[in-house]
Amino acid sequence: MRPTRTLRDFFKKGDVLLLCLCILASLMGLVLIYSATQYRKVLQDFAVKQAMFLCMGIVAYIWGTFIDIEFLMEKWWWVFLLLGLFVIALIYPFGEGGDSGNKSWVYLPIPGFPGFQPGEIAKLAYIVVLAWMINKERPRGLGRFSALMKYLVLTGVFAGSLAVLSGDWGMVIVYLFIFVVMTWVAGVSRWWFIGVGAPLVGGLVFLWHFILPRTKYWTDYRIMRFRVVVEHWKGNNFDPRGQGWQQNHSLLAIGSGQLTGMGFMKGIQTQSSDPTSLPARHTDNIFAVCGEEFGFIGCCAVLLVLLLIILRCVWVSRRARSHMSAYIAMGIAGMLMIQTIINVAMTLYIGPVIGLTLPFISYGGSSTLTLFIAMGLVSGIKMRPLPSWLKDRSQL
Repeated sequence: MRPTRTLRDFFKKGDVLLLCLCILASLMGLVLIYSATQYRKVLQDFAVKQAMFLCMGIVAYIWGTFIDIEFLMEKWWWVFLLLGLFVIALIYPFGEGGDSGNKSWVYLPIPGFPGFQPGEIAKLAYIVVLAWMINKERPRGLGRFSALMKYLVLTGVFAGSLAVLSGDWGMVIVYLFIFVVMTWVAGVSRWWFIGVGAPLVGGLVFLWHFILPRTKYWTDYRIMRFRVVVEHWKGNNFDPRGQGWQQNHSLLAIGSGQLTGMGFMKGIQTQSSDPTSLPARHTDNIFAVCGEEFGFIGCCAVLLVLLLIILRCVWVSRRARSHMSAYIAMGIAGMLMIQTIINVAMTLYIGPVIGLTLPFISYGGSSTLTLFIAMGLVSGIKMRPLPSWLKDRSQL
């Protein structure tokens, strides 16, 4: 197929509106990344790199639109499963991390090959395989115990492998939330969620109040990230070993921006070269940069665009040609939703620091490309709607 014809078909049938929303969100992020990296010379080319990732992402979006994922999954579902697990397995020999204590990045011994986050890439494999699995179980009943065990085993293999190999619990939470969203919209009875969720929450509360305080793990840095948030909710000035300093700085930055912000390139913490100032300002804390330099209005604008992207995915899901396509679109919407909620909660000091970036806004090549490929799949679902005589999906 000629490139001109491919582009013509894309603009005729693909989801151009969704692409425009993704580009708009990425351009907002590009502005914030540029401002957040000028304080340090070694970071000043990150905005250029992010612009390159954006251009590659647009190409990936168009390419993803023409992928008939249902056709591929009919015979090649096991390839997606193995590829997803293989990418995660690369963490064992090649995984690296930072001060956070996890190994969420992989750097292959290939000259010039950039590092990437296996958890980001494997999310797409997990979503499409889970959608395929749910769809296969639909004729026999989604609420059967054996069916639920299959979903849970798949989720446990992906999320458990990440937890063991990388220690990236933030990404594990994303996988679990995707599982809940996809099984919920598929029609799994709410009593399953209540029956599993209530004892789980009760067990965690009991563990938190009566077991953990009596163990050495109570002062573990991962537990401390939750403790400082809980104590902050209570109004206590509890910050041992400076565990809450990152959130204190992000909250201060957002608050100092007030309604309209201090102005582009004028944020006190954003432009400070003091190493004790706002950390991870071009990645995890980029929402704080937005709050400081563009204020409440800027933060609302970013969240509005992200909300529109999520709602567009839901809209496509409601009009998908099959249940499987609908599950994929909703899984991607759930992925965007939970990452946005956790990242914003983290910067507002109402959630623990667990290293999740803000979709489309934060710096990151693997994250940007994964997001645009995912959005391309949604565009492809929109490109292949139900025929008019099958608009009632109950006939499927």
